[in-house]
Amino acid sequence: MLAVILLAGAVFGIFVHPRWLPYWAPPVVAAVLVVASASLTIDEARHALRPLAAPLAFLLAAVPLAALLDRLGFFSALANLVDSGRHLGLGLWCLAAAVTTVFNLDASVVLLTPLYIRIAVRHQIPPLELAIQPVLLAALASSALPVSNLTNLIAAEQLDLSSADFLTHLALPSLVATVVGYLAYRRVLSDWPDSASRRDPVDRRALWRGGPVVAFVLVGFVFGDRLGVPAYAVALMADAVLLIQVRDRRAVAIPWQAAALASGLAVTAAAAVQHLDVTTLLGHGTGALADLRVAGLAAAGADAVNNLPALLVSVPSLARSDQIWPLLLGLNMGAGLVITGALAGLLWRDTARRLELVVSVRAFSRWGLAVVAPGFVCGLITLIAMRQL
Repeated sequence: MLAVILLAGAVFGIFVHPRWLPYWAPPVVAAVLVVASASLTIDEARHALRPLAAPLAFLLAAVPLAALLDRLGFFSALANLVDSGRHLGLGLWCLAAAVTTVFNLDASVVLLTPLYIRIAVRHQIPPLELAIQPVLLAALASSALPVSNLTNLIAAEQLDLSSADFLTHLALPSLVATVVGYLAYRRVLSDWPDSASRRDPVDRRALWRGGPVVAFVLVGFVFGDRLGVPAYAVALMADAVLLIQVRDRRAVAIPWQAAALASGLAVTAAAAVQHLDVTTLLGHGTGALADLRVAGLAAAGADAVNNLPALLVSVPSLARSDQIWPLLLGLNMGAGLVITGALAGLLWRDTARRLELVVSVRAFSRWGLAVVAPGFVCGLITLIAMRQL
């Protein structure tokens, strides 16, 4: 049971650690101890890391891709394009949903949060009311494609799922959750001032330069697997094109910390799953009640221990491969109810804090319950109805 204890300690250490200790260190230390204690052999650890190779390669290429587009001015130009008075909230909501779906939720949170805060200040809107959008959509809009979420990428690699599989099963539930989430979001907003006169000019040149790259990326992410082209290869090709166009030659941050964290959790979870009877919890049944149980347990697991370790423990324990769809929906959307449910929530908190926007755990959960919860419920009902029909 040492592996189970180390997994619990690794997850706890991500959220509660001294300031001098990086957040990725506890999972890495736990993985080293798992191997050193012979709870897992080196070959078994290598086997546990193999399914993460392609997902982490994508993460390391996709975040710089989004950052280069940001330096090109593409996201600012899109934001200014939708920055028009009374439709401001809806336009920015759609932008955040699209960026989350196509580029990955972590890139959306890191790049759009500062932009949305600047727009809120310009329009004299409470900053949190716009800044919260990217992290809410990190939960609601991150299930439709494998590239949208690291959980999707890992599941796709382990179960050999394609973009077409995700679009078939999770695109409509994600769309429903995003629409219902917006309707719920509008209900909790304050009265915004008339801001039509404060609209900034749109940088058409940035749109023309970045648009073809985004179109190439979208086509590559959706259809690349049919041609044997992995998502990380598509992202790397787009990176190369953007490096030629971008004038700002500062080094682009590569999220190696997230890769180290995911690797450490994968090794520790691989040892722990040998002693955890998750299959009994998930069950072997079929039908609406079985899907509801899997999605509910997934959401509870994400909120309790973060959705990444919950996924790593659950996927090997699935009694049937088609349980992956309610499992992913629960992991991805349920994680938006608490700030520690996904790494995106922690990245959003740190990004907002650097811009002097401090949000308590309780305040974040109020937004999650008011916006993400109804979207999750409606998305899950849609998924169950689709599976029954």
